[in-house]
Amino acid sequence: MNTSTKSINLKTTIPGPKASSLLERRVNNVPKGVSNYVQSFVAKGNGALLEDVDGNVFIDLAGAIGTQNTGHCPPKVVEALTEQIQKYIHPGFNVMMYEPYIELAEKLNEMTPGSHAKKTFFLNSGAEAVENVVKIARKYTGRKAIISFDRAFHGRTLLAMSLTSKVKPYKFGFGPFAPDTYKIRYPYYYRAPFGVSPEELDQNLLEQLEDFFNSEVPAEEVAAVIMEPVQGEGGFVVPSKAFVQGVKRICEKYGILFIADEIQTGFGRTGKMFAIEHFDVVPDLMTMSKSIAAGLPISAVTGRAEVMDAAAPGEIGGTYGGSPLGCVAALKVIETIEEENLLDRSNVIGEKIRSRFNSLKETYDVIGDVRGLGAMCAVEFVTDTQTKEPNKELVSKIMSECHQNGVVVLNAGLYSNVLRFLSPLVITDEQLDEALDVIEAAIKKLV
Repeated sequence: MNTSTKSINLKTTIPGPKASSLLERRVNNVPKGVSNYVQSFVAKGNGALLEDVDGNVFIDLAGAIGTQNTGHCPPKVVEALTEQIQKYIHPGFNVMMYEPYIELAEKLNEMTPGSHAKKTFFLNSGAEAVENVVKIARKYTGRKAIISFDRAFHGRTLLAMSLTSKVKPYKFGFGPFAPDTYKIRYPYYYRAPFGVSPEELDQNLLEQLEDFFNSEVPAEEVAAVIMEPVQGEGGFVVPSKAFVQGVKRICEKYGILFIADEIQTGFGRTGKMFAIEHFDVVPDLMTMSKSIAAGLPISAVTGRAEVMDAAAPGEIGGTYGGSPLGCVAALKVIETIEEENLLDRSNVIGEKIRSRFNSLKETYDVIGDVRGLGAMCAVEFVTDTQTKEPNKELVSKIMSECHQNGVVVLNAGLYSNVLRFLSPLVITDEQLDEALDVIEAAIKKLV
C-alpha cells in the first residue's frame, strides 16, 4: 500500500470496508453482465483524480472509457448545469424546443470537417447515434447494406452490435443479428503477414474492398461504410492516411456514404478535435458521444444537409434526445477544450506515454507494439516479440496491480491484450508521470 506519492493516496486495501459492503449489495441487486473494472465505488471526482468511498485517491487513466476529456467535474460545465437545472430540466425537444439544442447543432455544424452545409440532431448514447446514422444513410440512398470493419466496435444495441466485430463479450449468444451488415478488413500493421509492408497491406485491403462488391454484395446496394478513424475497443489500431483516403475514394466512386464514427476518438482525444482530420478526409456523416458533454448522456449525428433531411418528421429522434443538460454541458466542453488548449495538451500527453513505453520496450520483450494518435495511446502485450502471441493474462494482472496501487487503467483489443490510455486531457505532467511509474512497477513485478 503506497502512501507516499503526490496524488495517489491509499488509506485501505482495494476494495476498502465501505466499498466491500457496496460490492455485496451490487452482487445481490445488479446483473453480473454489467462489467466493472475497479472493485470500488467513487465518492468524488476532480480533474484526473477519483476518490472512492473509503477515501482512497486514484489517478484516472480511463476517463470513464473516454468520456472525460475535459476532466471530472470541469468547473464551467458544473456552473452551466447548475444554472440550467434551475430553469427547466427536460421539456422534450419534440414537444417544445429550446435554444441550447440549436446552439449546439450550430456549433457542431461549424466545427466538424467540411465547408458544405450540414445539419445535426441529438440522441442519448453512442449506440443510438449509430442506429440512427444508419437509418439516415439507408433513407437517403435507398440502399440497405452497411459495411463495417473487423475489430470494429459500434455499440451493444441490435444493429450496432451487428456492426461490431468482437464476438465475446459483445455478441456471443445474442443473435440473430441485423441483416444487410457486412465486414471487411481494417489494416493492422503490427500483425501484417511477414514481409508485407504497410503500403502493400493498404493496397491489398483496398483491392479486397473492390472485390467484395463482386463476391458479397453489389456496390449499388451498399448505403454506407462506417469506420472508426482509430479503432477503439479493437485495440487503438491506427490506419494510414492512404488507406482511409482509399476507402473514401471507393465510396465516392460507387455513391456510398462514408460515416466517421468519432464516438471515442472525438473532442480532442487524438490531438485534433476529430480524428478524421488526421487523414484529410471529409466524411458524409459523423457520430459523436462520450466526451461531448463531460459525462452527460448525449450523442450527435452530423452530416451533409441534404442527407440529413432525407428523413421525414418523426422518423428520427427520441424522448430524451438532446436534453438541455447535455446541450449546455457540451457547449461548455467545447469552450473548455478551446480555451485550455487541450488539443495541444493531448499531443503532449501522447508523446509522454509513447516515449515511456518505447523505452520500456527495449527492456521487456512482452511489449510488442506502442501506438496511437495524440493521447489515444495503447501498448500491446505479447508472450514474446517473435511469435506475437497475445498476452491477455499479463494485461489482466497489470490492470489488477495498478488498481491496487491507485491507478485506473483499462484493456482493449480483440484478444484483450492491449493496455489503453484515455486519461482526462487536464491531467498534469506530475500526475501522468506518477501513474506511469505505477504501471512500470507493475510490469517489472509481473514479468
